[in-house]
Amino acid sequence: MRDAGTDPELGDLIRRFVVPGRRHLRLGGSMLRLSGPERDLFVRELVRAAGEITPAELGTLMEGGWRERRTASWLVAVAGRTEFRSRIGDLLLASAGPYGGSQCITLATFGTSADADLVCTYLDRYLPQADLGYDRTFALSTLLHLDAVLGTERASTYLADGGLWQQWAEARPNRVLDPHAYRQVVDQLCSFAAECADLFAASAAEHSTRG
Repeated sequence: MRDAGTDPELGDLIRRFVVPGRRHLRLGGSMLRLSGPERDLFVRELVRAAGEITPAELGTLMEGGWRERRTASWLVAVAGRTEFRSRIGDLLLASAGPYGGSQCITLATFGTSADADLVCTYLDRYLPQADLGYDRTFALSTLLHLDAVLGTERASTYLADGGLWQQWAEARPNRVLDPHAYRQVVDQLCSFAAECADLFAASAAEHSTRG
């Protein structure tokens, strides 16, 4: 992991893309509470950042800490950079902290069976580990979202009686959210990402026409 305190390149990228407008803190559930001009400004600046950052710079951010990885994941989602699919999957699978939701949302916005495969790989690895609590609900809710998009039922395997989800949830009484209910949050975040992606595509098309 690269350290912004000793890595000038990473520090510069953080100043340009991560901390403006407290972006790294808002990318997630808190941005769903934005409204009016504040929301419009946040969306425009996020879309602009997704257009300005280069693939190499995204790769550098992904080598940083949680705030850099969270920001990079969202910028990838907004710009539809599916070439980063495997890298996003690797970040999710690394499970380096309770911030894997951003990688889940990126895979959900890509919305293919390959993205569902990556979420399943994560669940297969981590649901058997009852001592770890973060991101399991988010990941399973993401799989429910992808099932709805793809017309599949892959989440049902985990949710079956005696399945991995039940085993994990029973080991963590009173600390587990219902993935069906939490899917509403995932749906809202995906809608937000899609709105930004549409604006990004429109902006890119406009620039191309002008060019």
